[in-house]
Amino acid sequence: MTALDHHRIAARDESAAPVLDVSGLRVAFDGVEAVRGVDLTLRRGEVLGLVGESGSGKSTVALAILGLLPPTATATGSVRLDGEQLVGAGDATLSRLRGSRIAMVFQDPLSAFTPVYRIGDQIAEAIRAHRDVTRAAAREQAVELLDLVGIPEPKARADAFPHEFSGGMRQRAMIAMAVANDPDVILADEPTTALDVTIQAQVLDVLRTAQRETGAAMLLVSHDLGVIAGQADRVAVMYAGRVVETAPVQALFATPRMPYTLALIGAVPRLDGLEVVTGEEAEALAETATEAVAETRAVAETEAVVGTEAIVEAGPSDDGPASEDGDALVPVARTTRRALVPIPGAPPSPGALPSGCAFAPRCPLAEDACRQAEPALAPAGDGDHLAACLRSDALVGAAPADVFPVPELPEPARVERAERDQVLRVEGLTKTFPLLKGVAFKRRVGSVYAVDGVDLDIRRGETLALVGESGSGKSTTLFEILGMTAPESGTVELLGSPVDQLTKRQVAALRSRVQIVFQDPMASLDPRMTVGDIVTEPLRAQGASRAEAALAVPELLRQVGLDAAHAERFPHEFSGGQRQRVGIARALSVKPDLLVLDEPVSALDVSVQAGVLNLLHRLKAELGLSYLFVSHDLSVVRNIADRVSVVYLGRTVEAGDVERVFGHARHPYTQALLSAVPLPDPVAERRRARVLLAGDPPSPTTRQTGCRFRSRCPVYAALPEADRARCQDEVPAALPQAADHVTACHFPREREVIAAPA
Repeated sequence: MTALDHHRIAARDESAAPVLDVSGLRVAFDGVEAVRGVDLTLRRGEVLGLVGESGSGKSTVALAILGLLPPTATATGSVRLDGEQLVGAGDATLSRLRGSRIAMVFQDPLSAFTPVYRIGDQIAEAIRAHRDVTRAAAREQAVELLDLVGIPEPKARADAFPHEFSGGMRQRAMIAMAVANDPDVILADEPTTALDVTIQAQVLDVLRTAQRETGAAMLLVSHDLGVIAGQADRVAVMYAGRVVETAPVQALFATPRMPYTLALIGAVPRLDGLEVVTGEEAEALAETATEAVAETRAVAETEAVVGTEAIVEAGPSDDGPASEDGDALVPVARTTRRALVPIPGAPPSPGALPSGCAFAPRCPLAEDACRQAEPALAPAGDGDHLAACLRSDALVGAAPADVFPVPELPEPARVERAERDQVLRVEGLTKTFPLLKGVAFKRRVGSVYAVDGVDLDIRRGETLALVGESGSGKSTTLFEILGMTAPESGTVELLGSPVDQLTKRQVAALRSRVQIVFQDPMASLDPRMTVGDIVTEPLRAQGASRAEAALAVPELLRQVGLDAAHAERFPHEFSGGQRQRVGIARALSVKPDLLVLDEPVSALDVSVQAGVLNLLHRLKAELGLSYLFVSHDLSVVRNIADRVSVVYLGRTVEAGDVERVFGHARHPYTQALLSAVPLPDPVAERRRARVLLAGDPPSPTTRQTGCRFRSRCPVYAALPEADRARCQDEVPAALPQAADHVTACHFPREREVIAAPA
């Protein structure tokens, strides 16, 4: 049993004194309360997950504990660290405790580091601020800490500046600084929000290692229920500034007793494509959860696979004709997708809370008593399961769809793919950018190989997802397609027309048939224009009169679930989800054939994301649209896509039917992406195997030979020298593995990375 397991057992001992005790914490900004009476306890070695929508007060609680609130904020209540009061403590006391007894891992490490000081010097400064050691000794310890968190060549990287680190490396360095003085409590505020899933997996593994080495308690603030399911021992759910439910992680996911918690779980798209399991079935699974947690925590380090253990050969089948490597071309069964659970309405603003339960205006179970007085956090279920809900008993055994209205997704037309018209075809797309040096007189010193062999194929009424890590070439591919100019190399055909043969008039006509929805809905909408003008802008650009455009506004807003009266409002008057709906209505105004969706839900809360994804499903079925959907979230891809194309360092490495690729991934990069996505299920998440990739992708300024993935590939690391030479010298071709499934790998092997092994 590891030291961490001993700490976790101690954490479950209710008689153990809490290392951090928050009682009645209230935080007001200019007299308006944003946090309203929060109670939390943390015992040594325990992880408490804090979840909720944006604006619920999660980060404010973390900042208030550490005494980092702005001058306009006022904190009252009690925060005790091993009995020592922090609320109202002076700067001298807080400076003594920050970094030594209690430390924080911030959401944005680039902003948290001082940009003009070297990483090693900043970590050494944190050590010397609390310990009487020499500069040389502090520097040596800083290098050891960088090595602990997995920074390659730590001695050399200690001399680097923050901007010279990738996002994942900066977050690791921030964790190294946080644990430099063996703190009793670590506050982690959305530590993986802006990271790729592969880097997120690395950072979470580093957090586990850091906690094991220090034995610290951790408050993990996150909007990602999958991260919470895999990391937390207990969970506290916040809504409108207060905790509305708290329970051990297994009980909270299996038997939520607050409608808000139930809705959050139902709104999450699942990578495994399973329905949300609650009630008696969930309770049966939860009985094995404690054993699963102890078992997997004890072998946490050994399950971080870096070789080829447990790689399973895909066996032959009699279901279809064989491919070149002997596997059967198995027909892919089309599955019926379930609608996600959108939470109606929006969270109240802190200055305009409704009477009674703050969630009552959005709750289908609300009754008159719920609106009379705000319910207290009271026992609901077994043990230390508490919920602030008068109707908690009504949720026993209920699934999210039993409580919240869930729209039925219309079934798209069942037409064989070969019979559908081709909307987009991309073959061998290449794009390089010059690498320049100099200020007054720039000279080319190299090239950036942004895209170097991307293949895409979209048919009418189909959604193709383009996935890969940051820097893999996804955005450049979009720009090349939307630019409608002759590609540097390769072929791009839009709606049957090669773009390199189009005249200016044909390009102008084609632009109305291809529209884009951007990632940030606020940045993509002109704040000076009304929604009606924004929605009809593409129509006006195509020559429609103002009167003709105005007639189209009510129907366009209705299609995306908005009222016609919203046409006179401005973007700042809408929520994030409503602004994204406005962006979709704008794209639909010219009746496009292809909608390019660039991370359209990544900036939205999970509850709002569910409504937008359901909307996209409905529009595709009703209007016969085709989508090119770019996303880093493979759970979202599983929910919305028909086919998927995985790109790495500018090249397609695996593609095909999404159910086939996700269920039978054969490229090690795809397997690593899938294994890094957390499941919102504590039992399933902690039983899965992991494929942790080493380091970051190579620089695109160097033209890679052979397989681009080999420097991070666990399969390549285990190959004999003769087979390695093939990976080094020969670019793998995309070969069929099954029906509508190709993989560009010399040694493709199927491996189960989503579900737990049998």
